Amino acid sequence: MRLVFAGTPEAALPSLRAILASPHEVLAVLTRPDAPAGRGRRPTPSVIAQAGEAAGLAVLRARRVGEVADQLAALRPDCVAVVAYGALVPPAALAIPALGWVNLHFSLLPAWRGAAPVQHALLAGDEVTGATTFRLEAGLDTGPTFGVLTEPIRPRDTAGDLLARLAVAGAGLLVATLDGLAAGVLQARPQSADGVSLAPRIEVADARVRWEHPGLAVDRLVRAMTPEPGAWTTFRDQRLGVRPVTPVAHAAVLSPGEIEVGRHAVLVGTGSGAVRLGEVRPAGGRWMPAEAWARGARAAAGERLGTDPAPARQPKEPG
Repeated sequence: MRLVFAGTPEAALPSLRAILASPHEVLAVLTRPDAPAGRGRRPTPSVIAQAGEAAGLAVLRARRVGEVADQLAALRPDCVAVVAYGALVPPAALAIPALGWVNLHFSLLPAWRGAAPVQHALLAGDEVTGATTFRLEAGLDTGPTFGVLTEPIRPRDTAGDLLARLAVAGAGLLVATLDGLAAGVLQARPQSADGVSLAPRIEVADARVRWEHPGLAVDRLVRAMTPEPGAWTTFRDQRLGVRPVTPVAHAAVLSPGEIEVGRHAVLVGTGSGAVRLGEVRPAGGRWMPAEAWARGARAAAGERLGTDPAPARQPKEPG
């Protein structure tokens, strides 16, 4: 089968590699334009652009698919395989390949339709998630499905941990779906009308830790925001990055945001119980153990994190 592969971030790379290793013919890759990266903020090709070029493929870069619709049509692909491309596909482009656009989505559709399914599954405290292949249509992740796999969510998973596993397992599912379509033995089935939930894009403001929320919700939020966009709070009016925390049983009673600095731990009060800070990053600094940060900052008992107001979307309470 003649394919174009569309994707942009690291999570799409296992799928591209799996398809390149399959009998299918990859004509080109479609990815987002080069974006600023690194300390110098220099325009840098996506990992998919780099992998495509290394494989000797044509690389189409577009912020919107319509910008390269004529080039896609000229390639005459049978199908376009999509993994986290990062933009909606207009109806005219959807009609180009005879077998449509087949998307690998990292959730058990119809749950968590949208840009951030892994983060929202962690925020909600889901115990199981997965990946689904489906045919793109005009609606947001509403198209009929081809295949599905499940993946348990481990108690200490971050979004990065979970996405890495789903990306690898999902690559096999995507290739199997393409194989079935090429053989003419796979039929798409409409999604259920029940169990629909949405996973909108995560913004930096959403990653702010709300210490007044229960410790379990704080734990979930920090893990869901690791590594991107990164959970954060404030200390002495400066931003402080926060990596995964650990809920602590039988800790001293601390009010929300209040810190207790010990020799081997830094505890923070929440709306119910306390959590132990792991690594933190002060503004302009590097990641370090919370105890080292507290010693360097001379954090005193009774000081608080997150005291100044800032808008943020409320995370879900634990169920």
